[in-house]
Amino acid sequence: MRVDPNYITNLTASLDQSTNEEDTLTSELSSGLRVATLSDDPVAVAQSTLLGNSIAQDDTFVQTASNESSRMQVTDSTLGEVVTQVTSAISTAVAGNNGTLNASDIASVAQELSGIRDQVLSLANTSYQGQYLFGGSQGSTAPFTLDTSTTPATATYNGDNNVQFVQTPSGQKIQVNLPGSSVFGAAGTGVLGALNQLISDFSGGATTATLTADTSALTTALGQLSSQRSTLDSALSRLQSSSTYAQTEVSQLTVAQSNLVSADPAAVASQLSTAETQHQALLSVINSLGSQDLFSLMR
Repeated sequence: MRVDPNYITNLTASLDQSTNEEDTLTSELSSGLRVATLSDDPVAVAQSTLLGNSIAQDDTFVQTASNESSRMQVTDSTLGEVVTQVTSAISTAVAGNNGTLNASDIASVAQELSGIRDQVLSLANTSYQGQYLFGGSQGSTAPFTLDTSTTPATATYNGDNNVQFVQTPSGQKIQVNLPGSSVFGAAGTGVLGALNQLISDFSGGATTATLTADTSALTTALGQLSSQRSTLDSALSRLQSSSTYAQTEVSQLTVAQSNLVSADPAAVASQLSTAETQHQALLSVINSLGSQDLFSLMR
């Protein structure tokens, strides 16, 4: 009978391998992870890293979208109040232009319109979390100032016309602001310009035809403001939808990432049981060798 001269070395190597396998399976079962280091599965680690980057990108967008959505909702609410004020101004102007009011009544109408104009100006200078909503990219400067020393009074726009966007993870750009000049007008145009002209003409005793034209101009300006508000509302809806999609994608990617590196407890437990059985069998063989001499085993 030929005896392998390396049988002791081979048994030792088998025992080490069996021990390592038990340790690995025990670690997987306790940690729940199949892949703990790069050497465990380089491909899975690479794929997990890519998924992690996508998850981080989606999470960042969701947070940004949440902040911008809150700001846009405040903007929309502000514009809703502006619409209410301007609609009231139109009704007041129509009622005051019926040809039956005396000078004192007309002066009261002009004063009421001035109060509405001041309310609209205040709304145009609304700020949120320390930044003005309608200044374009100039959030630290009040967008509008009013000079009542001119006739009619002059509303000056101090912001810029920059439209700001956020980019979704898919690369889509969504508008998140409305420059004040496009909403309220500038240099005598828009809602503020029309209100100032209407106030001036009521105060100066303008003709019915002039006041009717002024009221029509204010109505047109209100339509332009409402159109800008619709643009904002549409953008807000798209932003919220994109955020919801990103949140869903985060959940899906997280599951996929977990599946890449996680261990299957039932399968690992079964493998560990088999490994322990094999390990005990190997120890039994080694122990039996220790109680016999080589020549007796050769007989």
